[in-house]
Amino acid sequence: MTLNTTFTPLDMATWPRQQYFYYFTKMMPTGFSLTVDLDITATYRWAQTHHRKFNPIYLYLVSRVLTNHPEMRIGRVADQLGTFDVLHPSYTVIHADHTIANLWTAYEADFEAFYANYLADVAQYGDVPGPMPKAPQSANLFTIGCLPWMSFTNYTPLPFTPLTSYQPIFQAGKFVTTAAGRTTMPLSLTVHHAVADGYHASLLLNDIQTAFYHPENNL
Repeated sequence: MTLNTTFTPLDMATWPRQQYFYYFTKMMPTGFSLTVDLDITATYRWAQTHHRKFNPIYLYLVSRVLTNHPEMRIGRVADQLGTFDVLHPSYTVIHADHTIANLWTAYEADFEAFYANYLADVAQYGDVPGPMPKAPQSANLFTIGCLPWMSFTNYTPLPFTPLTSYQPIFQAGKFVTTAAGRTTMPLSLTVHHAVADGYHASLLLNDIQTAFYHPENNL
């Protein structure tokens, strides 16, 4: 599949975040992680009513919200820092022997088109052994996963080499039904501090919650 992606280089001389980028990459390399309880009640019911799998809905809604947050779409191409117009979700599937594979599906603004492409990708590559059965691994993929077997209050990826990617990392957990009949899901967001602060992370998570509150407006 050809990825129609626009990459806009950043002018470091005029980029308002230039000093912060330098500080959080050279002087104090830092990332941070936040975990929230996402209310997925409306979207979960929408999925049941419309006979749709929840995971591709989750991937789509997060990808859709990211199109409105340019600070989360910063990356490098040929050592040039810039902003991608979209990020494509890179997610995990599990094999029968409990090994995993990393797949990705190109983001499409049309949900039904994305949903069909997701099903096709899982059908074609889901049982292929190995960690990365689908090529190419584009520079504008972002990591988004789910641990449906457990609920958690915090999830923090721990890279063993210095961070060179600026895309956010998402991890969801097990659904929980509250006494009030609401369905929630823990959602962890990890970001590189060079491109975003807590303020930006808060805006992103709030927008994701709004999208899950109103699936009828977003799917």
